[in-house]
Amino acid sequence: MKIVTFGEIMMRLNPKGYLRFVQSEEFEATYAGGEANVAVSLANYGVDAAFVSKVPAHEIGQCAVNELRRYGVDTSMMVRGGDRLGIYFVEKGASQRPSKVIYDRANSAIALAQPSDFDWGRIFQGADWFHFTGITPALGGNLPAICLEACKTAREMGVTVSCDLNFRKKLWSREQAGQTMSRLMPYVDVCIANEEDAKDVFGIAAADTDLNAGKISHEGYVSVACQLAGRFGLKKVAITLRGSISASVNDWAGMLYSDGKAVFSPTYRIDIVDRVGGGDSFGGGLIYALMSGYESQKAINFAIAASCLKHTIEHDFNLVSISEVENLAGGNASGRVQR
Repeated sequence: MKIVTFGEIMMRLNPKGYLRFVQSEEFEATYAGGEANVAVSLANYGVDAAFVSKVPAHEIGQCAVNELRRYGVDTSMMVRGGDRLGIYFVEKGASQRPSKVIYDRANSAIALAQPSDFDWGRIFQGADWFHFTGITPALGGNLPAICLEACKTAREMGVTVSCDLNFRKKLWSREQAGQTMSRLMPYVDVCIANEEDAKDVFGIAAADTDLNAGKISHEGYVSVACQLAGRFGLKKVAITLRGSISASVNDWAGMLYSDGKAVFSPTYRIDIVDRVGGGDSFGGGLIYALMSGYESQKAINFAIAASCLKHTIEHDFNLVSISEVENLAGGNASGRVQR
């Protein structure tokens, strides 16, 4: 099994522990990004995972490449060029204080990429799956066109395409997102979203749902998935369902819609260590399950268990094994010491 993911990798800077930005005299530095996080998850599960992007040819760009290589991701098709690697700052929330993310990514190497940087016919040789997120076209410039070319080439070559909508209001407006993603979605087989993405990008809202009050309607999200599948001809729609009790405690579940039927995972109550990358870990778990031929219920259970575990791990990458995920998905949620 081989997957190719495409997007931006950035430097993440965060204060230690729960310090606020204004309190911090030093920041921890790691490297991550939506599609890179998915590639690491899949490499960790034993899948041949390649990440495609553009990073500067200087030492900071090489640091990002090295971080992916450390976890077994194929970086051989990454392009070098441009002047800067994007940065994002993460301040972890606690209790009633929400987390904050500040981006410093304007004019990054990938944001200024050219269509000629990527030979998709060569990149997809031997690939079974292609994954990208809505963050990548949101970076603007040539990236909407580059994503469209990648999706068209993947479809022509028989490569399954998945897209995590991943709406980011700090990157583009709802109108811009809706217009661009509507051009990309006809080439997508598997759509992944959180509980708000379909509303933000396509105006499709779940009935009888109040996310601020932690009220989530299963029937409402089945309708959302049905509308998405009908509008774009999607084979599968997966949605994460987060009930936010506070910044520290969340209820976490998911739904997978396929062939007109929806299945739901168990709901986990999580004491959060780091929620950044939680959606990407869900996508990675789901893609692994579907590539492995899991039936729908087993697939959604695996994906949500994988992402539940990610919430207990510092930084963006989901560094868990298949056996750890299967153990939780099988019902062992006690967290007892394993000896």
